[in-house]
Formats: sequence, C-alpha cells, structure tokens
Amino acid sequence: MVERTHRFVVALAAAVLFAAFGLVSPAFAQQPLVEKLVLSDTIQPVTASELDRAIARANADGAQALIVELDTPGGLLDSTRAMAGAILGSRVPIIVYVSPAGARAGSAGFFLLESADIAAMAPGTNAGAAHPVLEFGGQPDATMTQKIENDAEAFLRSYVTRRNRNAEAAAAAVQSSHSYTAEEALAQNLIDLTASSDAQLLDSLDGRTITRMDGAKLVLHLKGARIALLQSTLREQLLGWLVNPNIALLFLVGGALLIYLEFNTPGTIVPGALGTLMVLLAVFALNLLPIRYTAVMLLVAALALLLLEAKFGGHGALAIAGIVCLTFGTLTLVAAPVPEMSVHPLVALSVSAAFGAITVFLVRLAVRSRRMKTRLGADAMVGSRATAMEPLAPEGHVLVEGEIWRAVASEPVPAGSPLRVVGHEQFLLHVTPAEPVGSTGTRA
Repeated sequence: MVERTHRFVVALAAAVLFAAFGLVSPAFAQQPLVEKLVLSDTIQPVTASELDRAIARANADGAQALIVELDTPGGLLDSTRAMAGAILGSRVPIIVYVSPAGARAGSAGFFLLESADIAAMAPGTNAGAAHPVLEFGGQPDATMTQKIENDAEAFLRSYVTRRNRNAEAAAAAVQSSHSYTAEEALAQNLIDLTASSDAQLLDSLDGRTITRMDGAKLVLHLKGARIALLQSTLREQLLGWLVNPNIALLFLVGGALLIYLEFNTPGTIVPGALGTLMVLLAVFALNLLPIRYTAVMLLVAALALLLLEAKFGGHGALAIAGIVCLTFGTLTLVAAPVPEMSVHPLVALSVSAAFGAITVFLVRLAVRSRRMKTRLGADAMVGSRATAMEPLAPEGHVLVEGEIWRAVASEPVPAGSPLRVVGHEQFLLHVTPAEPVGSTGTRA
C-alpha cells in the first residue's frame, strides 16, 4: 500500500512538472527576437561591412527584424549604394531608426532611411540634405554634375516608390538639399512612424503588415520582443579608427620619419620595421577613402623642395615653399563629401610644419656628416695640442691627447714646450711650437 501511494505521488509530481513546463516553455519559445545594430559614424566601407555582418547574423539567428539605429552626417556614395542594396535584398525586415534625440540621417543616411522596410525617427531628429557631393578634385562641367544628381535621384526614386512613400518629397532632399524634422517627415509620408524608444517602436509595429521589395506581404509580430544588441568586432573597431583621415595622415608622416631614421642609422631595425608598418596601414586606410591625385602630386613636390633646401640651401625659401605645398596637399588629400571625413586644418598645419622642420634638420645633418672625412689614428691628431716629453732636435717623443707619439719639429725645442700637430707621415707627427694656453704675449 505504501509503495503504491509513493508511486502515485511521484507520478502526480511528474505530471505537474510536465504541465508547468508545457505552459511556460511556449511563452519563451514564442518570444520574438529582434537584433539591433548601432551606426553612429560616417558612411564608408567599414560601415558597409558592419551592416552586411549584422544582416547575415539576423538571418542566421532567425530574428523577426533588425533595427539599425542611425546617426550619421553622411558619407561615400559607393558605400551608400552597397548598404541600401543590402537592406533592399535582406530576408529579415530592416527597421532604420534615427535615434536618439539630436541624431540625424544626413546626406547618405537619408538614402538608407528611405530604403528600409520600416523608416522611423525619434522626436528631435532630422533627415535629408541628400544632394550628392562630388568625390573628385577639380571643377566638373555642368553636364557631369547633372548626370551625378540625376543618377542619385533615380536611385532614390527606384525604391521610395516601391516602399509607398512620397517620391517627390524624397527627390527634394536630393535636388535642393531639403531637410526634414521627424514630424515633417511623418507628415510628408517619408517615414512610417515616430517613436521615443525601442520599446515604443516595437509596440507600435506589432501586427503591422509590410510589403517587401518582391511584393510579398509580411505581418510583424514584435510584441514584447527581446532586443539583442550586436557589438562591433575588434577588426571593425580598429578599421573604423584607422579610416579616420587624421589618424591615417599621422601614421603616414610618422612612418616616413621612422623609415628615414632607419636609413640614416642602418642596423637599428626597430624604426624601419615600425615605420614600414605605419606607412602600410596609412596607405590601406587612405585606399578606402576618395583621394585627390593633385594632392598626392603636391606632397611629392613638397618632399622634393624640402630635400633641396636641406642639401643645397635656399635661405629658407625652398623650405617655406615645401611646407606650403605639404599643407595644401594634406588639406585636400581626401575628397570628402562631408566635413567629418576630411583632414582637420589644425592637424594638416601642425603635421606639415613639424614634418618640414624635422626633415630639413635631419637631412642637413646627414649631408654634413657625409661631407666630413673620416679621421682615425694620426689623422685625428692634426690640429691637436702636444707637449714635448724630451728635447726635439728635431725628433723626439711628444704627448698628444694622453698618447705618446714620435714627432719631428720644424725647429729645435726644449722639453716641456707646447706644440701643435700640423701633419703626419705614417706614424711620425709633424709639430710646430705653439703658445702656452692662456698666453697673450708673442714668442721670441
């Protein structure tokens, strides 16, 4: 009887546990997953790779949606096209959310905002000013400018219309650099909603039906969704730091000076290896940015002028011309579509002045040292003072720089007389009488 009761209690406990598990586990299983990527930087190749990784991760994790929290002044048009294409082709619905208050989706960011399945903005944000900025030097003709503007406008219209948004208002952001607040963008049907937080955003979107780029309808189930923040990888953080043109310029100049130091003092190894690494990193970073070749020519001309000043001397005129060329070259090196991607004027001026002064100083030292003849042994004694250790009539021993040498005098001199070395023949010094140190009289 006791055994039967025990079995009944165990079975009852198991049933309760299974029932509790059956009630609780579906709640966890049904909780939707939404992943989130924060982009608060300029739009460039590193940013594009971050978005690609986030979309691939959201697809792999089976997320219901990917929130891209955006705050950008703009960036490169090529990277913008790649990122907009990735958003348009994503299997996971993309929510581009301009946040927090004070953020903006300027220039290239406006293209990304309009490409999203859901475009949202927080109160106190703005978007627009999407007129393309030419990313190459010189003044293109009117036809080329119009081509670039029309191409950018057509690219924006190609998906704004498919997203059932206001194509005319979107085109105004390209044609006349018009910018919209969150409320204006909502009123103009450029965005789908405004929200003050991620939670409010997801609650507002729960149950909404969206139309994908292929025309398919999709109902969003985002009520009580769990938001997983996607962190930048170490590689992306390093590349994002290195692609800053100011950092790249400092690496380039610092690496060049270290390489010169290695050539001037061969065998030290460390400066040469470190300098080569810095130059390669700078070239890699600058390769990701739009570079003006006229600026590169100015940098080459500046280096040539500084070397000529150091070797031949130009009373400072060549050095000043070289520093001016270097300053203009560094200032215009990056054809930046937004100020945040250009070299800061203070950095350009400081680097140019310091690099110019150091280059002239080091090259002058190197040229001067190469012009001086190597003096060893008896050669090093010429011009030195000596003391007769015994009477020289005319040969004898003298003390020079703490060393004893055989010497021949131009005339007989007594022991202890002050002498000066004027030449040598193999290991025989030629000396002549000299005034004692501190003497002001004349020798009879």
